[in-house]
Amino acid sequence: MFKLNGSTVSDLSTAPNVWLYVGAGKSPTPFLPAGKFTTTWEGFLNAELRSTYLFQAVLNGSLEVEINGAVAIETESGGGASPLTKPVQLSKGPNPFRATFTSPVRGDALVRLGWTEKGTNTAPIADSAFTHTTTPELARAAERYLGRELFFESRCVKCHTGASADAAVPELQMDAPSLEGIGARRHFEWMARWILDPKSVRPAAHMPKLLHGTKAKEDAEAIAAYLFWLKDEPLTKFSAPLVTRQNTPAEGDGAPSSGEPKPLYERLHCAGCHNPPDATEIDPKKLSQKGIGTKFPQGKLAAFLRAPEAHYAWTRMPNFRLSEAEAKELEGYLLGASEKPKAVTAPADPATIGRGKSLLQTAGCLNCHKGLKLDYQFKAPPLDALVSSHRKDRQKLPPGDCLGATPAADYGFTGGQRAALDLFTLDGLPSLTRHVPAEFAQRQTRLLNCSACHGQIDLVPPLEILGGKLKPEWAAEFIAGDIPHKIRFDAHPKGEPWVAARMPGFKTRATWLAEGLAELHGYPPKSPAEPPVDMDLAKAGQKLVGKDGGFSCVSCHAVGPLLALEVFESEGVNFAWSADRLQPDYYRRWIRNPLAIDPQTKMPVYFDEEGRSPLTEILDGNGDRQLDAVWEYLRLRDKMPSPKTGAE
Repeated sequence: MFKLNGSTVSDLSTAPNVWLYVGAGKSPTPFLPAGKFTTTWEGFLNAELRSTYLFQAVLNGSLEVEINGAVAIETESGGGASPLTKPVQLSKGPNPFRATFTSPVRGDALVRLGWTEKGTNTAPIADSAFTHTTTPELARAAERYLGRELFFESRCVKCHTGASADAAVPELQMDAPSLEGIGARRHFEWMARWILDPKSVRPAAHMPKLLHGTKAKEDAEAIAAYLFWLKDEPLTKFSAPLVTRQNTPAEGDGAPSSGEPKPLYERLHCAGCHNPPDATEIDPKKLSQKGIGTKFPQGKLAAFLRAPEAHYAWTRMPNFRLSEAEAKELEGYLLGASEKPKAVTAPADPATIGRGKSLLQTAGCLNCHKGLKLDYQFKAPPLDALVSSHRKDRQKLPPGDCLGATPAADYGFTGGQRAALDLFTLDGLPSLTRHVPAEFAQRQTRLLNCSACHGQIDLVPPLEILGGKLKPEWAAEFIAGDIPHKIRFDAHPKGEPWVAARMPGFKTRATWLAEGLAELHGYPPKSPAEPPVDMDLAKAGQKLVGKDGGFSCVSCHAVGPLLALEVFESEGVNFAWSADRLQPDYYRRWIRNPLAIDPQTKMPVYFDEEGRSPLTEILDGNGDRQLDAVWEYLRLRDKMPSPKTGAE
């Protein structure tokens, strides 16, 4: 449980760990103004066995940690690491835990708590080691956060104006699919059903039901008819396929290798988010593709799969950088296995089309859906008036209020969702001007279902380590889909495929996600500048990664153009990319004890518990200095000279 106190107000939520980063002059949570604050984590630290641990914190501010009622840490720092604590006894099972952090007078607030059972090298405490008790206060706070999320997802600000999207949270910019040329991309019958009642087509739909009364079906068909005859599509720009060992730009369009044994739908793990059209077991939490054939005309599904964001920037469907051949393969499977479109002819008479156009302008559709040069003729009360009406009579909201008994826009909210939105509307609107990257990342990674792949697929790392592993600048490019190559190639040098997973792109959210994941782990959203490369250390690092008197890293890792020499199962990442990718802290933790981070890794352990190296002739066997040397070598990036391979 995570409680923050500002000068006059407080906020309560859950946090994965004792990590925090709040930039100077920024709000620590959406519901607190900027300024000095105190944070308290309360819960339990769980140990599998009775044992002793030493703790250490990196922080700018002051921190006190109590475990089992005794003070384990009491320290203050301006950005460095505190001394290791004396051994702290943990009992098997839950140990009462409380940590209190106070932000500094000046500078960014940050804290990262780590521990070690042996030696002096601390590591982050596993998220799973922390638990907490749910309280009524915490449930009430969660309800307010839910209301805020529903406010975003329902696009409330598109009709109820009043919040400035320019200096506010990113979600106020969220759009809906463009209607330009929509008739070329959707079947008429599907559009008519969707417009009439979106939740009857997709139960999780955020689009409200806007048409009511006896003529609702007729009105929906008229709007669909107008949209169906909009056939002029803007030109779609497709991303270039990813470069892999078996698919370089000179070797074709990226069609899957004939050696890959699984169908493309399975290789891309589409079932992580979808119930496939021929599914026999239905997961209610996933989006069904059973009716996808009633939505997309032939050829348009393939185009959508190659550029999902082309007509809808904030879509949750990511871009997998599919080749034309891959998109056609997926379309063939999906349309062949799904329900077939009904043979319904769209009305073509001018009267119906004209009425559909008028309804589109007056029903409120164009407040969210852009792309058409039409006058918007729907107005809703501004946010201030909305708050006023809720405060005046919360039990009897005025007709037309979306939370009332007769809503103009019927979102199908449950009773709990209505209560959450009502609570947020009454006192949470100032949070619309406060973007908190860590909170954004927590929420969006859940909504995007990132954990469906991360930690579930071989060689796809768990989500909870990424903010402390990746530099935010590189992570932003990677999440956006702007890294032109796969980080691990599709096949090792012998040609057998060993990894089919592919990170898709979420371009609109990428920078905010990367910065938020970093802050969530206690790191800044921009990597600190590093000094010039120490060339003497880099030269020692070159020797350390080679086969001639080194650790033979080049056996499994490529180094720039030099390919890995002796890969048996899984090839490591090219060293030329490592300095741009990895947080220096993570690099050091990984090299010292890779098995502590990934128990399935093939990466060997080279250093003992005290950090000593077996290569005593290089830098006197000082493990820390050797780690520094390899890092300096990695910082040469694509300019790094090749290490010794033993074949010279």
